[in-house]
Amino acid sequence: MISWFFVGLVVTILLTPGPTNTLLASSGIQVGIRKSLGLIPAEALGYFISISLWGVIIGSVSKHFPSIPVILKLFSAGYILFLALKLWRTSDHVENFDQATIGIRELFIATLLNPKALLFASAIFPAFVWHNLSAYISHMLVFLMLIIPIAFFWTFIGSVLCSNKVTWLNQRNMQRTASLVLVSFTVPLSYSAILSL
Repeated sequence: MISWFFVGLVVTILLTPGPTNTLLASSGIQVGIRKSLGLIPAEALGYFISISLWGVIIGSVSKHFPSIPVILKLFSAGYILFLALKLWRTSDHVENFDQATIGIRELFIATLLNPKALLFASAIFPAFVWHNLSAYISHMLVFLMLIIPIAFFWTFIGSVLCSNKVTWLNQRNMQRTASLVLVSFTVPLSYSAILSL
């Protein structure tokens, strides 16, 4: 059974500004939403490969060292808190979306190397997923389905930022909102890790 907590964490982390989302927004600015839609499968494939590889490593290591998933979960909670503080502090900095035209290969590589993949594999996906094929498939399918509207959202954001038509939809407000949401998720994540000690 897939929990709403899992869905909420996935959505929050995927919405958080990062290398992949910056490239999607840049593409939305440069070529528009419709031409950017071809980048979504590249993001999905990049996350699928990276999360699966990290999951296999975590799953095999945790058999010999059962405390590893708990440590990674606490580390991930700390990383999310760090990310939230960084987003808040840098919310007034102007993001550079002036990049060369974004191709499928560039987005795939950026996503494959995105540190969020380790976060998803170690703390967001439940530990039992790496030992149960049907649980892995169901959680991964939900994850991949959530990528589609969020990637579309980021290309839309790029096109809106370019037009400057919506004044409240700006980088500062987006980052501060994301920061507050991230902080709200660190508490239950840390609590669940401490409970499993």
